[in-house]
Amino acid sequence: MNAGRTLFSQVMDFIPWTSFERIVARYGGDLRVRKFRCSEQFRVMAFAQITYRESLRDIEACLGAQPSKLYGMGLREPVARSTLADANEARDWRIWADIAAILIRRARKLYINDDIGLDLANTVYALDSTTIDLCLSLFPWADFRSTKAAIKMHTLLDLRGPIPSFIHVSNGKMGDALALDLIAPEAGALYVMDRGYVDFRRLYVLHQAGAFFVTRTKINMNYHRVYSHAVDKMTGLRFDQTITLDGFYSQRHYPQHLRRVGFVDPETSKRLVFLTNNFTLPASTICALYKARWQVELFFKWIKQNLRIKHFYGTSENAVKTQIWTAVSVYALAAIIKKELALDVSLYTFLQILSVHSFEKIQLSCAFQGGDNANCDDPFDNQMNLFDF
Repeated sequence: MNAGRTLFSQVMDFIPWTSFERIVARYGGDLRVRKFRCSEQFRVMAFAQITYRESLRDIEACLGAQPSKLYGMGLREPVARSTLADANEARDWRIWADIAAILIRRARKLYINDDIGLDLANTVYALDSTTIDLCLSLFPWADFRSTKAAIKMHTLLDLRGPIPSFIHVSNGKMGDALALDLIAPEAGALYVMDRGYVDFRRLYVLHQAGAFFVTRTKINMNYHRVYSHAVDKMTGLRFDQTITLDGFYSQRHYPQHLRRVGFVDPETSKRLVFLTNNFTLPASTICALYKARWQVELFFKWIKQNLRIKHFYGTSENAVKTQIWTAVSVYALAAIIKKELALDVSLYTFLQILSVHSFEKIQLSCAFQGGDNANCDDPFDNQMNLFDF
């Protein structure tokens, strides 16, 4: 890396710009555009996410304060807030969704050998959604309640990383189980989800595809026990049963046997009952898999606290989705850089340091070492000192 370039510019080198231009051409993003092309829009939106800009005016003021460094960031001139607002309004949000998908695929390849602590060869996914509250008068398209607007972010998280492998942004009224219709089941993979996804017709689609699921049972589930397996109650397990559904529609939608596992959490004394179609894994592993589902809850908490997806720069559906997908791109980009440079810092620390030093001319790998950067290789360290006689 060139130590004479800003930190932000070096981060942008990890974007696959050839693929970027191909995606932009597919959606006509730069058609009849003379100024502020899609590449510049992405850089500005990524900068806003990295440096925690709160509004369009904030973005304009921050970039305008460093006019001599804009060219090094890939910007030809200062960006007016009206120009950015128009671009977010008009350019298809699918451009940014496709770019995020490319970065996600790249990140998942880097983390494919990471251990999630369960000694499993299967890929484990956690499926959940989070609701982002909006003002009804400003976002009337985001249907949720009569007095409130909201959008939902449905996420399938690969627990290795953890990296989101699928994201769908909908209005607040979309039920969680409907997200199962949008996922292409992966044979042999394990899908862990809460009981909001218990829809036997959709779960049977996963089963027929050769995938496994782990979820919690609903209180009113109608079933009968076929067989009980022995369990070690000292581990917190209470039962391990093979069951058949009894309800007319439930039995019709899921005609195969299911496995029902009971567990009492020794820390909270909470009783949990799990439902799965996997009959080979130990009952204790089934319980541990559901506990690992909390990674997706932590993911939602992290992006809400560290990226800008709760306060939006525009009020249209296109502007909101543009901002969400650029935030996802920044998350995947941070994960890629952390892995490729073998940085021993958390993603939180990575973004905190980057937010403070974006305009600084320092090598990317050196910025996250902490302490004195004097030991970093400087391409100009062999230059003679003018005053050294």
